[in-house]
Amino acid sequence: MIGANDQKGAEAALPTQADVIIIGGGVVGVSAALFFAERGASVVLCEKGRIAGEQSSRNWGWIRKMGRDARELPLMMESARLWARIAPELGEEIGYGARGTTYLAETDDELAPHAAWLEVARQFGLDTVLLSTDGTDNLLGRGDRRFKGALHTPSDATAEPSLAVPAMARRAAALGAAIVENCAVRVVERAGGRVSGVVTERGEIACSAVILAGGVWSRTFLENLGLGLPQLAVKSSVLRTTPAPDIRPGGIGAPNASVRRRLDGGYTVARSGAAEFQLVPAAFRHFAAFLPILRQRWRIMKIKAGRDFFGPLGTWRWKADETSPFERVRVLDPEPDKALLNRVMAAARALHPQLAEAKPVQSWGGMIDVMPDEIPVIDTPPGWSGLLIATGLSGHGFGIGPGVGMLAMQSVLGETPFVDLAPFALSRFHRKAAA
Repeated sequence: MIGANDQKGAEAALPTQADVIIIGGGVVGVSAALFFAERGASVVLCEKGRIAGEQSSRNWGWIRKMGRDARELPLMMESARLWARIAPELGEEIGYGARGTTYLAETDDELAPHAAWLEVARQFGLDTVLLSTDGTDNLLGRGDRRFKGALHTPSDATAEPSLAVPAMARRAAALGAAIVENCAVRVVERAGGRVSGVVTERGEIACSAVILAGGVWSRTFLENLGLGLPQLAVKSSVLRTTPAPDIRPGGIGAPNASVRRRLDGGYTVARSGAAEFQLVPAAFRHFAAFLPILRQRWRIMKIKAGRDFFGPLGTWRWKADETSPFERVRVLDPEPDKALLNRVMAAARALHPQLAEAKPVQSWGGMIDVMPDEIPVIDTPPGWSGLLIATGLSGHGFGIGPGVGMLAMQSVLGETPFVDLAPFALSRFHRKAAA
């Protein structure tokens, strides 16, 4: 258990009861635990492996409003405010700063969707601007007129994922939250249609509310309870470089390579949308729902079936007294696509002369929990009063995570949510299926 002093000696005693149990130690679960602790609620967060061991430490570190779907933009705007409040309260360096997001365009076709998104920005009063060729050169400090223009939002932020989420967990623990690592929740129990507790690998915990913030594991967990969730996994590959001259301090996106200046002076480098679609049995059940994404990205997305077909993210069934897949695989650590990353690094050097001498020093893969419309689910399934699903952040969860955690807390406490929850309802997929 991570305590106020981050002591990790002998295994701490597992609480036998709490107001709220949170399943999952990523950015959503940790944020929710922090907010409950700030309110003085009794909260236990159970993480099967280690805090931020999976996608919450493997993402790009962007905290952006720019380019988001209008349905989730109000949620992201509140999340951005939460990041700005939380960061200085942690008492640790997490690399947080409002450094801006920039999307570069080399052609008119690339610039067109950025120009179209300006209308969304205006609706929500954002500081987003569309830069001309000269304006883009001025922003980047260059004069080669390579780019047709750029979309730029100065108020967007970045942070170091591997530092931020663990620091938030330590803050939550200092305020009274029980943060329990290496402890998988096997099942949620209910009585009379209401949640009554959970069974973990180390024993039972009585509670009246459970938040499932399990990321890519959420579908597997819910299917074991007899609940369906059209969520699938895609693998993203990322690398970091040796220190290199400054391009811009924030995130810079482009079709072939996106980069972010890191706290260590290097860059995080990846390609948006280039992912590996993991073919597991559930993919066949939900394939039709995901066809629009696959059609849109077929040139840059792989579909792969291999040894993981019946692996941890496949179809499992287990009982409360049986070993769950979460205990068999504590941390998903997929191999990165090295060939893809070689191409992405070459593209990054071509776009940015400052990276000419930068060398890749580490690469990694991460599993992303994706919904068919790439919008989160924040909802309670029918017949499961007290169980809140908070998952499906679809590759942009680091930035929006604190907002989702706050909504989860408000929902459990019966407070008026700060945004309309209708866009995040689980039933939206059932309505589409019936249409």
